[in-house]
Amino acid sequence: MPEGDTVWRLAQRLHDALADHPLTRSDLRVPQLATVDLTGRTVLGVLPRGKHLLTRVEGGLTLHSHLRMDGAWKIYRPAERWRGGPAHQIRAILGTAEHTAVGYRLPVLELLRTADESRVVGHLGPDLLGPDWDPAEALRRLLATPARPLGEALLDQRNLAGIGNVYKCELCFLLRASPWLPVGELPDPERAITLAKKLLEANKQRPARVTTPSARTDRRLWVYGRAGQPCRRCGTPILSADQGPASEERVTYWCPACQPEAAEPPRGPAAP
Repeated sequence: MPEGDTVWRLAQRLHDALADHPLTRSDLRVPQLATVDLTGRTVLGVLPRGKHLLTRVEGGLTLHSHLRMDGAWKIYRPAERWRGGPAHQIRAILGTAEHTAVGYRLPVLELLRTADESRVVGHLGPDLLGPDWDPAEALRRLLATPARPLGEALLDQRNLAGIGNVYKCELCFLLRASPWLPVGELPDPERAITLAKKLLEANKQRPARVTTPSARTDRRLWVYGRAGQPCRRCGTPILSADQGPASEERVTYWCPACQPEAAEPPRGPAAP
């Protein structure tokens, strides 16, 4: 699933391609929008909000999309071949004279009044890469349920908007804390907020995410996706297990030596 830095970067690319230009093509291929035609309206801007994309168009309208696990927006020049997937996976086409933005496999696509954007993003916590970033409010929300496991609290977009499963695992490692540690027992919760902000800011312009001191392809992450491999810091094999409610489970990775608070997770380890 794309995380806040990826969505921020995508929003910038969409904004650069579409903003301040009238739409010469509009094709929204979901049942509830099948009769909607935005042709002739100028795109005012594309804004990221956590993992959400808000494309604002002339006339007080916003096209709201969310990528979730495998959605994507691709941008093409007029004569360029579309390579984002088969035609039946296309959910949206927004074209100007110079660029065409094509949305593939979008699980969320809806049109609403710009004045009503809070209906779809108002529940989110402070956006780590947004103009509303408020570390004090983020900390308050993170600690509001002190018994909640740290990994779950970090992943909850109502606390901090923009952290996905990769950053959750990497943050827990850098904090030397178990993903199952009750968030209220975190020795320095302010550092969790500061570090989350630092990581996303450092990666928002990078094509490949890096959380270690090395940008080498095989050494960019500390623990994520490395179950069974030696910890880059101490050599202990990295463990993995599912974490979170059944409907929101994510595979969590951690080092049992570098994150000494780690106890046995509530369910068996996930397959590497």
